[in-house]
Amino acid sequence: MGQFLTDIKTIRERARREINEGAVTPDYALDKDQVCKILNEALATEIVCVLRYRFHYFMASGIHKEGVAAEFLQHSKEEQAHADKIAERIKQLGGKPEMNPAVVAGRAHAEYVEGESLADMIRENLVAERIAIQTYREMVNYFGDKDPTSRVMMEGILAQEEEHADDMADLLFAVNPTTEEETKLVNPDEKDAGKKVDTVNAPKAQTKTPGVTKNFDKKSSDKKSSGGKKAAKKK
Repeated sequence: MGQFLTDIKTIRERARREINEGAVTPDYALDKDQVCKILNEALATEIVCVLRYRFHYFMASGIHKEGVAAEFLQHSKEEQAHADKIAERIKQLGGKPEMNPAVVAGRAHAEYVEGESLADMIRENLVAERIAIQTYREMVNYFGDKDPTSRVMMEGILAQEEEHADDMADLLFAVNPTTEEETKLVNPDEKDAGKKVDTVNAPKAQTKTPGVTKNFDKKSSDKKSSGGKKAAKKK
């Protein structure tokens, strides 16, 4: 078994002497106040995202409403879970989770934008997710090895924000930004991607194939005729 880098007797003495510090030990390498400030910005961002997604859930309308609204609601719940984790971590570090509405709006990285259509809502959520992804990645780098607990927490949140952004990108691709009509779900690199589906020249399921249909109809007719002759003979 390896030896402790710090004498265990010293660790025990410090633990008793500095008991009021809670989870923060003397070897914590970052400025507690600065860390709590950064985490409170992340908390504010999550709270704003919760409210925006929840508003969009209730206000979603149009032919895509059901599926998109369900996605908004799910994201709202997951953003709330993020906020709870961040608030708990701030408390562990001896700080105060800032939830005053008057302060939250000014600290959030993302904005609260309602949007005028379903496509607007999806677009604003995608923008907000992209902002969170970039700022959270910076937080992960800031915490590094000096605060692995906060780093791991933010890495988990970052991963889910990336999933959210991907979900919003898919939804935006499936809804025309102006008319909200069905669009072609094809590779976005293709030149026709995102255009309204052309149904004018679409193949008809009931169209008969020349030749094949005639032969088929002829055979069916022959069978009916022969069936009728056999029935007549039996009589």
